[in-house]
Amino acid sequence: MSQATAYERFVRWLDARVTREGRGDLLDALDVDPSGVFWLGRLAPESAAVARPGRERRMDPCAVGARIRPTASGPWVFRVRVEACGWHRVAAGSSGGANDKWAKSEIVTVDVPIDMPTGVERSFGAETITTRLRAAGVTATAEIRVTDESWRDGRPELTVELVNTTPEGKQVPRGERYLFQTKLTISGLNTIPYILESLPDSFRYDRSLDAIGINCGVEHDRATGTLTTADTVVVERRRPEYTFDDTARSVLDLTFDTLAQTPLEPTNQLAAAYRRWGDRHWSDQVLDARAQREGWSTDMADYARTEADAYRAEAARIRRGVQILASDATLRQAFTLMNEAMSLAARGKYPDWRPFQLGFILSVLPSLVDGQKEWDTVEIVWFATGGGKTETYLGLLLLAAFYDRLRGKRSGITAWSRFPLRMLSLQQTQRFADALAAGELVRRRHDIKGHPIALGYFIGGTSTPNEIPKHPTETNDINVEDDAMPAKYQVLARCSFCAQHTIETRFNRREWRLEHHCRNEHCDLAGEPLPLYIVDAEIYRFLPTVVIGTLDKASVIGMQANMRGFVHGPTAWCTREGHGFTYAKRGSRKNGCLVPDCDAPTRPITDEQRSRFAPTFRLQDELHLLRDSLGAVDSHYEAILDGLQRELTGRTCKIIASSATLEGYSRQVDTLYSRPGRVFPQAGPTAGESFWSRETDRLLRRFVAVWPRGVTLEWVSDRTTTILQQSVRDLMADPETLSREIGIDPKHVPDIVNLYGTDVIYGNTVRDVEAARRSMGTQVPVEPLRVESLTGQTSFTEVRDVLAALINPGADFADRIHVLTASSMISHGVDVDRLNIMTVLGVPLTTAEFIQATARVGRTHPGLVYVIHKVGRERDSTVYSHFRAFVDQGDRFVEPIPVTRSSRKVLELTTPAAVEARRLFVHEPRSPQQRLTTIQLLREYVNLTGVSPDVEVDAIAATLGVRDTEYLLREDLETDLKDGYYAKLQEYGLGLKWPSELLGRRPMLSLRDVESQIPISDD
Repeated sequence: MSQATAYERFVRWLDARVTREGRGDLLDALDVDPSGVFWLGRLAPESAAVARPGRERRMDPCAVGARIRPTASGPWVFRVRVEACGWHRVAAGSSGGANDKWAKSEIVTVDVPIDMPTGVERSFGAETITTRLRAAGVTATAEIRVTDESWRDGRPELTVELVNTTPEGKQVPRGERYLFQTKLTISGLNTIPYILESLPDSFRYDRSLDAIGINCGVEHDRATGTLTTADTVVVERRRPEYTFDDTARSVLDLTFDTLAQTPLEPTNQLAAAYRRWGDRHWSDQVLDARAQREGWSTDMADYARTEADAYRAEAARIRRGVQILASDATLRQAFTLMNEAMSLAARGKYPDWRPFQLGFILSVLPSLVDGQKEWDTVEIVWFATGGGKTETYLGLLLLAAFYDRLRGKRSGITAWSRFPLRMLSLQQTQRFADALAAGELVRRRHDIKGHPIALGYFIGGTSTPNEIPKHPTETNDINVEDDAMPAKYQVLARCSFCAQHTIETRFNRREWRLEHHCRNEHCDLAGEPLPLYIVDAEIYRFLPTVVIGTLDKASVIGMQANMRGFVHGPTAWCTREGHGFTYAKRGSRKNGCLVPDCDAPTRPITDEQRSRFAPTFRLQDELHLLRDSLGAVDSHYEAILDGLQRELTGRTCKIIASSATLEGYSRQVDTLYSRPGRVFPQAGPTAGESFWSRETDRLLRRFVAVWPRGVTLEWVSDRTTTILQQSVRDLMADPETLSREIGIDPKHVPDIVNLYGTDVIYGNTVRDVEAARRSMGTQVPVEPLRVESLTGQTSFTEVRDVLAALINPGADFADRIHVLTASSMISHGVDVDRLNIMTVLGVPLTTAEFIQATARVGRTHPGLVYVIHKVGRERDSTVYSHFRAFVDQGDRFVEPIPVTRSSRKVLELTTPAAVEARRLFVHEPRSPQQRLTTIQLLREYVNLTGVSPDVEVDAIAATLGVRDTEYLLREDLETDLKDGYYAKLQEYGLGLKWPSELLGRRPMLSLRDVESQIPISDD
């Protein structure tokens, strides 16, 4: 038996354990009321449910059943089988119910014939069911209730329910009026499926639902035609494979080593294979045959042909990329160097490209070389989470870095990669560092001129320093005399050059640098600092090849003259060794050097050299998160960055993005960047299979939708965690017995304990996460239980330590992390193959978040995801009703991105940054003293050069995309600049000193500083 099979069996066994506990299948006696214990398979009395408000009825329902569509009009004749049991209090304890004794009855099974007329609601089997229940010692009563609801749309429709009809009885204990372990099976009735109208018709997807569960799931046995209620809805997703048929490794060699030596033959073969595959799947003849066979509508057929055209365009771009690779020797050399570096970075973990990764890189090459053709098109990578998007990015960045070096760009930023969350994943940083370290080794190996290929970690704030002061200040308490200070800012867990856990941080006083060093004396970088910069000021000084950071850092463009290297180039080069580039002169920086007290002469940089410094790429990860106010504000900052780079260098960056959704991407890209966008790869003609990937029979994740009945979500979460943790401990304690029960070889037990011994509890809010963490200490009776938490409020040091403990657990199970409570902070870039079980506390507010969050588990091994629905919420209830489609077709449920740039409020917030950025980067370098730090200096410059307020209004309007037809926005700009900024500039006696005071509001400190947030909850 393979490991994968053993893991799959364990996951299904584990889920079966949780379900049995939730129903009470294995218990015959209790010392508490069962209505407060079990959360699955129970039915409350109808009288109690009716007395509750509408939404609360769903929390403890009195009925379970299905809504079905018979194939023919009534009357209808069929059969219903009912299964249920009850609990009886055999001995009363104290008045509070403590120490009661309860016993469970046998399971009662009753077959009820149904002869249902049309147009009515009718009850069946009440006497028979109740008689059988009484014979088993059950107090509760029940009936089958069938309702003809064909009146809804004229088509036959029935609801079939098992209803607990137990009357009120003050002398009857609460638990005795409930039914437990209920199940309803419908047979002997031919039905047709419902159509999920919330999704558009598609030639790729099946929108049918066999039945709609009423307070439950429904399973359809297609062999017998029976429909059976289910207490949970289980959906299993299959693990994709990326090399098969025409791209199988035995057919197509896409190894890094081969491509580093002979790139043209494999890339030509890939392009040819894609073309052949398209002929088999996208030809007009194939589509016409499918349309006739599957009954496509005209709209479906037209859309299929549109998608076929998109495939042909993508195939043509890949072919063009291969042609350019063959004709451009410099690009080809960069391509081979990139593959050599990727081989080093992989360290044997993976030897080759997945076809889609290489296909994307090839598709971008024409815009790099072909006369900047389609340079302004935003390239969006859309692929299943865990499919390898990060490696795709890294390959493209290394290619661009080598191409820059070979074309004469010896230093400066090649790419600025932004992540939308407040805290960038340290794992992402490690992957970037590993790839760039490999690139630097290749650069040295081939003696390629230029600065080291380096990484900048551009976070600042509480995570890494903005700068290192000579002495602690009120706003910056970093103390260079503190020997423990450097260790606080260690970003890498291991050396990016030798992969050893021998990293330490040191402060270099001579060069005023916070450095990462490797202690391994055999490391290629032994004795020298790693090319990694984590202090903002050092990033400005050295302009590393790739800068990664949070999106919020874009706000610095309106406040920091040292950001010049992100849109153009630095002012000069400090002649003192290790000090780097210099920028605008200030009172504390007489020569513009950012090292404190440096007074060394500077070496000028020519205008021609300076224009090469600007980034080639801006990368945006998780594009779908740029929505609402964040997206609106960012659209203006993107425009400011583009406007400055265009004015100063004559060109802009190429923008590369990834997204979890295709819904509305074209409009979103146009809003954010004022550019067209396109997605790679083009989806295949059927769901689950394309040229680039297809589903296998191996389990990826098992999703389990849970509808808690009569108890709180927190109770279910605590009980689920208890069962999961206890099950692993039971397996450790008695591996032989439980291995036989699971059906696996005991040799797999140590690996299973390692891979399934940590449970993630995912909360949609920090409040949910903190509540879950607190309850672990009191409501989960398992010892030992180490609980850690990761949220946006977790400190940088804690995040680093928690990730290290997850990735490299101790040998002793007792010392490991057993439960990780987490918020959306882990949804992006956290890749730990030991995380394979997750409990989600309520359906996330957006489908994209659900997809991203649940993808954190099961990345390498089979995963188990419990989604505990807050059924009082309409969204959760709706998702539960079509949970299978929600999981199987998740990308189709992703909501369109709400974002606009034409907002007066947003313009009010971003105008100060636009004005200040032009002062710092356009006007200050042109000023006689190259300093416009005070109102007096700015006034003298404006009066000397004749800078026109009208021209500035036009420039900022053009930059921000304010059209002449947007009269109110234009009027706001004119009022701000002409009547405000420039009018005040010429007034004396206002008591203002700094230019940023002229508008009466300063640039935003963060792109999220839009307005006060009001928490809204429907709990």
